[in-house]
Amino acid sequence: MTATTPMPYGIAPPGYRLPDATHIGRVRLQVADLERSIAYYETVIGFRVLGRADRVAKLGAHGDDRVLLELHEKKGVLSVPRRGRIGLYHFAILLPNREALGRFVAHLGEIGAYAGMSDHFVSEAVYLTDPDGLGIEVYADRPRSAWRVEGRELAMTTVPLDVPNLVASANGERWAGAPAGTVIGHVHLYLRDLDEGEAFYHGALGLDKVVWSYPGALFLSAGGYHHHLGTNTWAAGAPLSTDDDARLLEWEFVLPDTESIARAAESLEAAGHLMNRDGRDITVRDPWGTQLRLTPSV
Repeated sequence: MTATTPMPYGIAPPGYRLPDATHIGRVRLQVADLERSIAYYETVIGFRVLGRADRVAKLGAHGDDRVLLELHEKKGVLSVPRRGRIGLYHFAILLPNREALGRFVAHLGEIGAYAGMSDHFVSEAVYLTDPDGLGIEVYADRPRSAWRVEGRELAMTTVPLDVPNLVASANGERWAGAPAGTVIGHVHLYLRDLDEGEAFYHGALGLDKVVWSYPGALFLSAGGYHHHLGTNTWAAGAPLSTDDDARLLEWEFVLPDTESIARAAESLEAAGHLMNRDGRDITVRDPWGTQLRLTPSV
């Protein structure tokens, strides 16, 4: 049986609860031009190519062979409009420490790349869009001991980032690409309805609710993290992402073992959701068609 700990904050799901060790695996994106996207993710983001096949590239950090991002080329797909589409808001690359984020921000300044920047109390974050308009966050967490709790809710907000202080933390060391220990920290989705999203991701899948008073948004996680999944309705009237669009094809939750996946599958099935089995993995789509893969770590 995989352990879950008592919660110092947040709201546990009514039934099955995902294990504490649950974390994000790889993210798969559909892009219009593979070479253009590889150049962007190497030059701006600092990933490296770990493998290539026909119209597919697998990317990850330097000094680390874990695949974090898969790019799947489909010629002619449409870029994401400014307002967005229901599906991906952004995927988030978690750097191992604040110093690495400081080096990354200095690197963006050196190459003249535009980015939004925010302090969320639990983390410091930088926001970019790739050549297809797909959203990216690059961030570093503050220590959990510094996170604030208000009642049962973790305190998160959006305030200006202290960029000079962040860059100074790098101590003049230059960016040399995403360092070993870089992972995908979370995924953030546009939904049309938060209650329906809560029923799927909290009630059926088994994530804890962590932040629920942020306007138009709900943040969920496993193991007390500030969020593995963000959801919002800020583009509620936008169209759904389709096969003809640059989009999120799939994202992964890595669970500790096949028993955990079996229990998650039982919970999803009991809530009326259809799944496909792919070896030891299962895949399921949320109410707006975004595909999630559950895969075991062992």
